[in-house]
Amino acid sequence: MSDADRLTELETQIAHMTRQSDELSDIVADQAKRIVVLERRLLALMERAAADEAATAGSVVLGDQRPPHW
Repeated sequence: MSDADRLTELETQIAHMTRQSDELSDIVADQAKRIVVLERRLLALMERAAADEAATAGSVVLGDQRPPHW
């Protein structure tokens, strides 16, 4: 294999690695955005659950009352 052939092969490998690196970078950036959205949704759900719990914390559960799903 001549030096020119080796150089061409190395340049081809570098081009493929660069493309793969760019694709992975895009994937990681997309995942970071999705994580931010999921964290916001989780925080909103936790706040809503805490508010619901606080609203019902003072109520007394009576044995003769039907559950709310009946």
